[in-house]
Amino acid sequence: MAFALAACAEMLWLDKPIEWRCARLHEMGFQVGLWNWPDHDLDRLQASGATFSIMNGYLEGRLGDDDGAEMLLASARETAAIGKRLGVARLNLHGTGLSDGGRPKVAEVATPLKWVKARDTLMRICDLAQELEVVFTLENLNLPVDHAGVPFARAEETLALVAAVDRPELRLNLDLYHAQIGEGNLIELCRACRKWIGEIQVADVPGRCEPGTGEINYAGVARALTAMGYEGPVGLESWASDTPEAALEAFRSAFS
Repeated sequence: MAFALAACAEMLWLDKPIEWRCARLHEMGFQVGLWNWPDHDLDRLQASGATFSIMNGYLEGRLGDDDGAEMLLASARETAAIGKRLGVARLNLHGTGLSDGGRPKVAEVATPLKWVKARDTLMRICDLAQELEVVFTLENLNLPVDHAGVPFARAEETLALVAAVDRPELRLNLDLYHAQIGEGNLIELCRACRKWIGEIQVADVPGRCEPGTGEINYAGVARALTAMGYEGPVGLESWASDTPEAALEAFRSAFS
């Protein structure tokens, strides 16, 4: 197995400055995932020496309506400039903007008209990405536990949108923690999504901690991904059940 392993710096070593966390992940051989860039000093992030795998690609906006789309495009343009400065490989999107607790800023139901608008918005995102030479991803989320009210949240929905757009500037951020809660059947889901995956993110269920703390057989998922020919990034987006170092080694073991 030859995956590029990354980990979300915002969920580990919570008592340490973010630049320290990034440097520590780099020292341990991991790329780094980030959430919202305005929370951090960009010069210190650059000085950490980290390679950034993924970052939130917008600060506000929505896929499924005119006003939300304009906000999303403007926010994505601003964020893409920061992503290029940091060398971030992928800029992540959701169906709508999220509050600090992960709930949607505007809870919505994805009506047929919103589906059409979401596809058009993502086509415009791809035009922007092509202009700026960046790549965006669309992430699935779970509705029962963490993100009730988010439209286009299920993996089957993000897959439908990315496949409908079908452009290299837009890929899937396939989060298997969210998919296990909302849908399950992870290996078949990976197989269905394989063509469009830009990154895979993982945490165990329940608890959202590292592989081995819950019900998901991540070693089996890793073997299946290898058999599918997937060699892209896999990111740990989890809390640590004990020390971050132990959590990272359990993650590395599952995907090595």
